[in-house]
Amino acid sequence: MILLHSFAAAAVQGSGSPETRPNFSWKPILHYATSKVTPQQNIDEIRISFDVLRSLSPCNFLVFGLGHDSLMWASFNPRGTTLFLEEDPRWVQTVLKDAPGLSASTVNYRTKLSDADNLLSHYRTEPDCSPTQSFIRGNSKCRLALNMLQDEVYDKEWDIIMIDAPRGYFPDAPGRMSAIYSAAVMARNRKSPGVTHVYLHDVDRKVEKMYAETFLCKKHLVKAVGRLWHFEIPPATNMNSEFC
Repeated sequence: MILLHSFAAAAVQGSGSPETRPNFSWKPILHYATSKVTPQQNIDEIRISFDVLRSLSPCNFLVFGLGHDSLMWASFNPRGTTLFLEEDPRWVQTVLKDAPGLSASTVNYRTKLSDADNLLSHYRTEPDCSPTQSFIRGNSKCRLALNMLQDEVYDKEWDIIMIDAPRGYFPDAPGRMSAIYSAAVMARNRKSPGVTHVYLHDVDRKVEKMYAETFLCKKHLVKAVGRLWHFEIPPATNMNSEFC
């Protein structure tokens, strides 16, 4: 609760008229005050996302993963669009019982963590995975493309993408390979001015680090705190044969 209260205070401070000042909701504070649940990320990791959300809100914020801390993330983007993508439909129902105002959609992943190395080889040999093609909607040939999401995911340009799911800590888990690849494609295809902020958690793990360096690119890494990397990815000016 102390953590969220400090962010709430920061969110409502500053200059500006009541019309332009963030309309922070106090519901999350009440929620966490009566819960033993703590956020998945630590305070330093949360702050680097919060600072960008504070400067961009209201914005389009796409989050891979739904959890007990999702109400906090949504509250950081008042009047914006925050959409959560979750692998487990039963978990979606559980979370939405406590926080019915959240927007969440189920994702059917086509990957397994144990296939991470083979999927990188597939990316390099499958033309429809190439950045020269650079599309994910309906892309059935590229196994890394999240090709069956709801239309809103494809139709919006996402200012911030947070990747903290799906599960990636046992061989049969989906892993975050397709989330990382698809986030890179979305960022490169951006038409609006500015960069896409991509946050990837659990970069201490081999697959997250390997895929981040392949698709999100070390040259776009602007901050690393704890187990979180923050990338600022500009729109692609030319379609090279590699992402990085």
